[in-house]
Amino acid sequence: MREITNPAGEPLLAEIDAWASRISTRFGAEAGRRFRTMMLDTWTTTMSRNGDGIFVVTGDIPAMWLRDSSAQVLPFLRLLHVPEVTQILLGIVREQWRCIALDPYSNAFNAGPTGAHFDPTDLELDPGVWERKYEIDSLAFPVLLAHRLWRERGDDGHLDAAVQEGCRAIVELWRREQRHFELSDYRHIRDAEPWDTLGEGGRGTPVAVTGMTWSGFRPSDDACRYGYNIPAQLMAVAALHRIEEFAGQWGDDALAAESSALAAEIEAGIEQYGVVDGRFAYEVDGLGNALFMDDANMPSLLSLPLTSDVTADDPRYLATRAWVLSSDNPYFYEGAHAKGVGSPHTPPGYIWHIALAVQGLTGSEAEAEECLRTILDTDGGTGLTHEGFDPDDPRKFTREWFSWSNSMACELMMSQVAAGTPASATPSQG
Repeated sequence: MREITNPAGEPLLAEIDAWASRISTRFGAEAGRRFRTMMLDTWTTTMSRNGDGIFVVTGDIPAMWLRDSSAQVLPFLRLLHVPEVTQILLGIVREQWRCIALDPYSNAFNAGPTGAHFDPTDLELDPGVWERKYEIDSLAFPVLLAHRLWRERGDDGHLDAAVQEGCRAIVELWRREQRHFELSDYRHIRDAEPWDTLGEGGRGTPVAVTGMTWSGFRPSDDACRYGYNIPAQLMAVAALHRIEEFAGQWGDDALAAESSALAAEIEAGIEQYGVVDGRFAYEVDGLGNALFMDDANMPSLLSLPLTSDVTADDPRYLATRAWVLSSDNPYFYEGAHAKGVGSPHTPPGYIWHIALAVQGLTGSEAEAEECLRTILDTDGGTGLTHEGFDPDDPRKFTREWFSWSNSMACELMMSQVAAGTPASATPSQG
């Protein structure tokens, strides 16, 4: 049994049970039981109070990822009418922007200046930083979560001075990283495997100036092969449009104008360099090189309708989606028990439960049900989901406790039983 760090009150328990009953009616009693277990596991064991904030561990790693902590609460965004849910999510927002203020280049943080680090030899580590891998999505996810809370609650009280200063820092950073080799001091060097470090003295592989904004690492925390990760670029565009909306609330005309201009420049770069033969590449460098693959982590090409302003009926997305879910994608795998998207972050051949949830949330009702059945049938006997699993033997998997994955499965279940309610898998919906 894991320690209970954030007990669930009776109103929340009643709501979870009500949803579990609806899920049981649609998908069977076992699905309802799994839903209840995973929702309560995320709520009660990954969240803890940290001053006026809520610190969220990703599961079996004692650190808070900005990306994961945003995605872990997705199903709870349907429960904002429960007062304790609103208060906890507002606490998570406060904690995220505290982290961004500490170091906007970092992806994972400690609950305070503990000095705990994944690798203490990494460069420029603050005592409050767990890991300093710079990833665009680490900044985009908190923006989209704060925006969704605003729009769904009709209350902008959480869009305070800390968020305003953080948004200014994000726009400034993304602007600087348009000319990474000229203007940026960011470096990452680790005496480890190639996916954990950046070449060229920690600067990354060469890129041209394209209008897009450079990133060192993918949402998987693996190093980018080429510095412009297209799913992250598209998520940044969506986040910049949300910052422009925030700026309107603040009366910050300069921030609104800069956000709008930067979004347009990144979008133009994507159109020029990131769209090849009518579909999106995964990474490009602006020098003629492009990487065609997809990774299970969000933002991914598969997740674009959920993590960006690209719509599910966009011809470029439809062409990309068909390619991603085919054997042409080097990380699309098939075995005796499942088929789906994996990642170079996990063993070859392993499929991710997150990718199955994303596939379901972006596909037809029949496809969604098939993906959910696969998720439920490949738990490896644990009653939970995992990171990657062997589709020929689901008892072989990575990460026994991976809360983001559990939450994505819950969101897929809720989306399917929410009659007349569009599916939503990231804070970008709102």
